[in-house]
Amino acid sequence: MTKADIGIIGGSGFYDLLEKPKCYSLETFCGCPSDDIEVGKLCGRRAAFLPRHGKLHNINPSEVNYRANILALKQLGVTRILALSTVGSLKTNIKPSDIVLVDQFVDRTTQRKQTFHSQDSLFATKVCHISMAEPMCKELRNVLIEASRKVVNIHDKGTYVCIEGPRFSTKAESNLFRAWRMDVVGMTLVPECVLAREAEICYASICTVTDYDCWKDKPVSAKEVRTVVERNVETVKKLLLEVIPMIPEKRTCQCKDALKGALI
Repeated sequence: MTKADIGIIGGSGFYDLLEKPKCYSLETFCGCPSDDIEVGKLCGRRAAFLPRHGKLHNINPSEVNYRANILALKQLGVTRILALSTVGSLKTNIKPSDIVLVDQFVDRTTQRKQTFHSQDSLFATKVCHISMAEPMCKELRNVLIEASRKVVNIHDKGTYVCIEGPRFSTKAESNLFRAWRMDVVGMTLVPECVLAREAEICYASICTVTDYDCWKDKPVSAKEVRTVVERNVETVKKLLLEVIPMIPEKRTCQCKDALKGALI
């Protein structure tokens, strides 16, 4: 099996990223990932691409097997994950088509398994109190911020409120999130980044803003989201092509040792 160092989790429009990809159908002790994983070269580095919602985009946000996705990438040797996602803006200055490199989250989900160390896994013997004070890898985020300046204007920090989905917010919810001073709203960051930390994989999120949720001019629609996503695919690809060669071979961050002191 061909190994990869960098994992990319994303959606439609990114299937042609890798050079001469090989496709792997994997299984983990938490089940199967969302779809087959492609492994190939990207800017001279070995990279793996995983479609979060499946290639047909038929898996709801709360039905994604996040644990299997992270474990499958871990099996392939991935030590860093660049996660692409679409979000709604909760602030006037964060506009559709903008890119936000979030550094914090607030979790509003209730149905998702957020740890590998539970009674239904191989790691049921211990409880894992993983630190999420800084949810994103600082080293990977710094490289992303530097790379993005060569491609597109970005918001280099922000708080992501993660909702259950697949429905969009009510106006009351949207205005509540604004009152909390959240920056963007989405459906997939949690538990994905939490599980990556438990797996001691560096993780950074690249959020593409598609709309103003429903607090501003009009309620968001799935059609509107898709239109903006398709328009921004090339920009995000350029960012990935810029950042991949800049990622250092050796990790100096704390993510690689995240489990030290976390298991009880």
